Amino acid sequence: MEIKDYKGVWVFVEQRDGKLLDVGIELLGAGRTLADKLGQELSAVVLGQGIAAQAKTLGGYGADVVYVAESPLFKVYNADAYSIQLADLVRQHKPAILLVGGTAIGMDLAPRVAAKVNTGLSAHSVGVDVDKDGCLLAKVPAFGGAVMASIACPRHRPQMATIPAGIFQRPAAKAGKQARVETVKVELDPKKVRTKTVEVFREELKSRPIEQSDIIVAGGYGVGGKENWKIVEELAAVLGAGVGATRPACDEGWAKLDEQMIGQSGKTVRPKLYIGMGISGMVHHLIGIKDSKVIVAINRDEKAPIMSSADYAIVGDFKEVVPALIAELKKGKK
Repeated sequence: MEIKDYKGVWVFVEQRDGKLLDVGIELLGAGRTLADKLGQELSAVVLGQGIAAQAKTLGGYGADVVYVAESPLFKVYNADAYSIQLADLVRQHKPAILLVGGTAIGMDLAPRVAAKVNTGLSAHSVGVDVDKDGCLLAKVPAFGGAVMASIACPRHRPQMATIPAGIFQRPAAKAGKQARVETVKVELDPKKVRTKTVEVFREELKSRPIEQSDIIVAGGYGVGGKENWKIVEELAAVLGAGVGATRPACDEGWAKLDEQMIGQSGKTVRPKLYIGMGISGMVHHLIGIKDSKVIVAINRDEKAPIMSSADYAIVGDFKEVVPALIAELKKGKK
């Protein structure tokens, strides 16, 4: 592998139902910064069907080039079709860096592509930069959050990283900025696409997604059980807030993993008010809430990590504190 032959920063911009996901646009903002430091082009890659018009708008978010691959095989995510196509594009154009959103699809796609092109992958990255030699440095919490490691891939290309939604802010669109659109000729061997989509099932959300909520009430393993989880939900209902959770609370089945988990491997949120109860505050969770305007923590352990990160730290049993808070809030509404 000739490292010098690989140039440019690529961002895989995911689409669902013909709509471009915000995480891809967020990564274009980060990719633009990297490309400018390297003095190279920033490219977006979009796979789908009937998405050419939307793909053209990515120039406004910083892309110099947009590669658009359209096929009925790409309308709904297919692991075989997507990974084969993206790997073929990488081999053909040789980007130095490839960033992928840390969604359910991105976390499935990225390692498949990395394996096909024989390179490494930094998963769950929470920041990216390049060193003086142009090597990508992907920041990933390590050793239970005790260390923030910078992962490098000096001997293989492209350098790949998956980054969750919300880590970077969505850049503002620049009117009049256009990208060069390259239409990809899709020549997939149907025999290599071993799977097909039989049916798509969508569960309707019962509440507003937490990443769109101005107020979030969250609970952790310290809540102690499903019965106590009702206290979290009641406070959220009184405040008109979204309900969030840590991974342990989701793993216990108290909250829904895909809708409510906050943290490095979940969702990154930026509410005006975040209230956390029964949450110790390991770095994986703190990464997900660090941009909240006001953080309120309720915990019996005054030395819990979240307490030092909170704007307001309440030392006490949430089963006593929160019902009293709910009662006062209800009084104020009368």
